[in-house]
Amino acid sequence: MTHTRPAPRPLVASLPVYSKAGGTVPPRWRASSNESFLPPSPAVLAAIEEAASHCQRYPSLQGDPLVAALSAQLGVAPEQLVTGAGSLAVLQQLLTAFTGPGTEVVFAWRSYEAYPILVRLAGALDVAVPLAPGHRHDLDAMAGAITESTAAVILCSPNNPTGTVLADAELDAILDRIPPHIVVVLDQAYLEFTDDTGASSARIVALLANHPNLVILRTFSKAYGLAGLRAGYLVTHPDVAAHVRAVSPPFGLNAVAEAAAVAALADDAALAANVATVVEGRTALATALADRGLTLPDSGANFLWLPVGDGSASLEMACLAEGVSVRCFAGEGVRVTVGSRDAEAAVLRAVDAWLAAGNDR
Repeated sequence: MTHTRPAPRPLVASLPVYSKAGGTVPPRWRASSNESFLPPSPAVLAAIEEAASHCQRYPSLQGDPLVAALSAQLGVAPEQLVTGAGSLAVLQQLLTAFTGPGTEVVFAWRSYEAYPILVRLAGALDVAVPLAPGHRHDLDAMAGAITESTAAVILCSPNNPTGTVLADAELDAILDRIPPHIVVVLDQAYLEFTDDTGASSARIVALLANHPNLVILRTFSKAYGLAGLRAGYLVTHPDVAAHVRAVSPPFGLNAVAEAAAVAALADDAALAANVATVVEGRTALATALADRGLTLPDSGANFLWLPVGDGSASLEMACLAEGVSVRCFAGEGVRVTVGSRDAEAAVLRAVDAWLAAGNDR
């Protein structure tokens, strides 16, 4: 057969499409991508300006200054860290290194919508395990889905888009059930918004010592407010990290993102203040929605999950009418990023209009 134009690999046609917020005009408030509505601190902005003034130069080969800063903060060896252009890029490199044709990757569903895209792109089979009641990971079912072909298991905590958090005891139990030759990814993109002890350096060191197959994935896009720069990292056993670095592109973390991440990591006060502001707004919005009769799972992230089922599309339209973009998962629910008071007031006006139109909670 003769092709008249270049043909992609067959798997490309099967890749899910990463969704985007609805609407035909730019919204006044963006509550669809879990970005921070708070700007970076002055120290971070100064670091960005300084780094940008030297952008004719390549960055460090493997994010070396950020690796050093993370090593000191987390209490792990530099050899245990891999940085990249956001945690999504680092996850793709991990899956490239450890999965492929003939292997399977198990994850909860619904969870982060990029998982099936990256798994299929690596040539592996995605095994999506439905969430348990309460919009939580069904850990028993996930353990039961493991086969001889399983190469990786992904746990998302807090889970995107439901916001539910794995307790320490739950995490310990599932890690003990997963065979040591299977990579376990713990995606903690939203960890800073929880009071989870998993954030502590001692907890990380203990987990990695007991489970060399564990990979902890984190980002600077959410709590640190650097989504537009793309910086993320993983921490794991040195042998696992070495394999990920082997498939990572050189200079994969740009110099401005690297400098901003190092500065953000050092600015504990700014991080604490931003997280406190978001958590306060999350609590207020969740309370207001509950007062209107909506049932929401407890969220440990910077967003709320409204499981309104078939009413999801109409609720998204109501939000857009108030100038707010949200993330609609048709037939399941709507995810709303916590924003400013004005943004949250607009969300509540939209919900009121949606309820007044006779929609079911």
